[in-house]
Parts: sequence; C-alpha cells; structure tokens
Amino acid sequence: MKHPETPSVWFVTGSQHLYGPEALKKVAENSRKITVGLDSSKKLPLPLVFKPVMTGPDEIRCLCRDAENDPLCAGVILWMHTFSPSKMWIGGLSGFRKPILHLHTQFHRDLPWSEIDMDFMNLHQAAHGDREAGFLHARLRLQRKVVVGYWEDQEVQKRIAAWMRAVRGWHDLQGARFARFGDNMRFVGVTEGNKVSAEIRFGCAVNGYGIGDLVAVLGRVSDSQIDKLCTEYEELYSVAPSLQRGKDRHDSLREGARIEIALRTFLEEGNFKGFTTTFEDLHGLRQLPGLAVQRLMAEGYGFGAEGDWKTCFLLRAMKVMGEGLPGGTSFMEDYTYHLAPKEEGGHLVLGAHMLEICESIAGEKPSLQIHPLGIGGKEDPVRLVFDAKAGPALNASLIDLGNRFRLVINEVETIAPPHALPKLPVARAVWRCLPDFKTACAAWIYAGGAHHSGFSQSVTSEMLRDFAEIAGIEVVVIDRETRLQEFRNELRWNETSYHINSGIQS
Repeated sequence: MKHPETPSVWFVTGSQHLYGPEALKKVAENSRKITVGLDSSKKLPLPLVFKPVMTGPDEIRCLCRDAENDPLCAGVILWMHTFSPSKMWIGGLSGFRKPILHLHTQFHRDLPWSEIDMDFMNLHQAAHGDREAGFLHARLRLQRKVVVGYWEDQEVQKRIAAWMRAVRGWHDLQGARFARFGDNMRFVGVTEGNKVSAEIRFGCAVNGYGIGDLVAVLGRVSDSQIDKLCTEYEELYSVAPSLQRGKDRHDSLREGARIEIALRTFLEEGNFKGFTTTFEDLHGLRQLPGLAVQRLMAEGYGFGAEGDWKTCFLLRAMKVMGEGLPGGTSFMEDYTYHLAPKEEGGHLVLGAHMLEICESIAGEKPSLQIHPLGIGGKEDPVRLVFDAKAGPALNASLIDLGNRFRLVINEVETIAPPHALPKLPVARAVWRCLPDFKTACAAWIYAGGAHHSGFSQSVTSEMLRDFAEIAGIEVVVIDRETRLQEFRNELRWNETSYHINSGIQS
C-alpha cells in the first residue's frame, strides 16, 4: 500500500468527582484494562491509546483540542464508565471534527447478584451515563457511531474494527492529492461534480494535469528500468508467447512497462494517492495505459476511468479500509447483462472495463496478453486478463447531487462465469445482485448510482456506512432486505432531510 499511515484512536472515559478519589482510581484501572484488552485482541486494525479519565469541562476541552491538533489521532472512542454529566462535554465536543464512536458497555459482564450494593451501583453507571452522553451528542447533532454490548464480545469488537477501518480511510483522505490527466469523458453527466465541494466535504484535492506532463516523464524512463520490470512481469504472470523476449510483440510489452514506470514516477514525485485517465486524451502515448493502471491499483492507488475523480478517491479510501483483509478492491463498471430465466442461471451482471480492473480481485494467476482495443485510436495495449474470485462483494458509487454527495451501495454475490469467455480478453467479474436483479437495478437507478463503482470483496457495507457518517454524506444500501417501495420512500425522506438539515444545526 502506497503512502499509508497507521494513526491511533484514543479511548476516553467519562466520570466525575462526586464519589471520591478511590472511585476515580478504580474507574481509571477498569478503563485501562478495557483499552489494553481491546488493543491486544488482534481484532482492531488501529492502535487504541488509553487517555486519562475525564472529570471536568476544562480537561475535556483540553483533551478535545489535543485530539484535533494531533495529526496521528484518527478519532476517539467515548465511554461514560461512571455517570458523567453531559454539560461538562459541551465545550470540548462543540465543533469537534474527529470521528467519534460511542461505546455503550460496562467493565463487568455479569452482575454479582449476591454481593451487589450501592457502592458497586455508584461505580458502574454506564447504563445511564451513556444515555446522558447520548442526549448531548444528539443535541449537538454529532456524527458518530454507537456500538452496544460487552466489550469482550466478538461482535462488539468486529463493529469497532469496521469503524476503525472507515476512520483510517477517512484519515487517509485528509490532505490527499489526486491527479487528473485530461478532463472527464465528453458529454457524460455522472462523472462531473463540484471539486470545491468535494474538497470541503472530504478533505482531498483533485487537480488537473496535461497528458504532456506524463509524456515528459515517459522520456526519462531508461531501458534498464524497462528490462527489470519486464522480468517482474515474467515472474508474476503467465505472459503470452508473442510478448516474451525475442518475440514479435515484445516491444509492445516494453511500451506498457515504460508507461507504468512513468506513471508511478509521476505519482511518487507528486505524492499523489490516485489518478484518472481518459481515452479521449492520449496525445503522446502509444497505448492506453491499461496494464499500468491495473498494477498501480494493486499497490493501493485510487483510480477512475474517463476522468471519474469521485470514484478515484472513493476507491483509494476503500483500498485503505480493506488493507490486510482477504479479497481485493477494484475500479469496476457494470458492463452488460445475462437475462436468462432462473432455471437457466438467472439474471447476471458482467462487470469489466476497457482494461482497468485491479488484479487484487483475481481468482487465479493473471495472464498478460495483448489484443486490439477498438477505442482510443492507439496501438494494441497490453493488459492482465483474469476472472474475479467467487464470493460476497459490493459495488459502491459516489455521486454529486448538487446539494450533497450520495453514496450508493449494492451488495452482490460474485460467481465464476457460467461459460468460458475466449473472445473477451479483459479482466472481469460476474455477479448476482442482492436482493435480486430487478430490485437492485431499479433501486440503483432511482438513487442515481453511476456506471462506475468501487468493487470490493474485503470492504463491507458497515465500513462504508461508517465512512459516510464520518463524512456527513447520504448513504443508501441495496441488500438482501431491500424492498423497492421502501427504498424509494427512503430517497424521498432523505431529500427532505438534507434540504432542511442546514437550518437545524444550532
């Protein structure tokens, strides 16, 4: 993964002085044990850092200011171990912008029924302490995630981990830079959008560069660099005979390697985390950069075809969220359909793109091939060809609705292609939509979802929901439980909610 940081999350406990120093000592001891227990569980993707117990407004304000100013603090987990009057938190949480998870738990799992007394009751008051905190969070209109349950339960830890992955994806976008080579594809609506609004909302900058800037770097690539990369190709992939050394198309492979080296150099020198290309602006390139894009995505770079910068930075965030998990994440397009009756395999989607599908989703060793493209007016490009792994996955699309961004998610089931595809030499995925093809496609279209998406077999809907909550954007999910009329009603309610929301923030 290129340019990743491993920030930390602070574990913050609320209490008060009402019950004396011995009680506060015990609160701190219990809180530290929970922090260490969660951090050592191997279930959380980010380090969890214990912070002193908060007992008054001044120290809360200082802690929140420190969290805001610490570039390696990605977010905070709040827990009101012993009843912490929520007015103490107003100064600290008003305007607080780091992601928040509110953990509603308690130190002990079971009540000591035969021994419980008022001292025990007074010490362990999260049952209503967290409700007091919840009121203030609601009053402040805080974007936050609430996780309920015993802190050692696997389900609780799994939900905290999902939030942490969303937090890491969000943290990675703050200050991130994305390069666009050329504009978006002419006359396409969904890849347009307001980049100023996007930078305000998501914290990342998208700026344009001429394809000539890349061509200039292309001229700096040496033969020895190309030789080394071609050797890497031979070690990693099944290289088509015509592309091998000494064969008639080997020069095309070397040109693909030259483009990859130049693109990587440009991105590294500019400290970019992703990029877009468009086949309508390839001046100075001999090939569409297919292989280069596939391999750079596999390293963690975000990508959007045809200038689709929103999918580009969404894909980067998804790559960061899914790092270390089984499966992969790729740029994707739902290209065409198989509309057979159920007894003949049912309705399926064939996802692909011209060339740019990430090898992280491959189900087998990719084959490195060369074929005509029929678009872009350039030489035949080299590309990796493979089928995606079978298993659960999702497609996510980020769109600009003018007054807000909407994240559309469809959970799917990836399958092996039911038949061979000998005349389709591109990387591809075949999937069944949930809850079914007709409902999912209608819901996606009603929601305005794009034809480009981030396809992932590692990122979950919960992670993306948490990401949307942190970003303060709308999210709609199409899954096994989706009913079309209810989904359409949700879109209508959301329209109203976002329209009036700006007037009820104070």
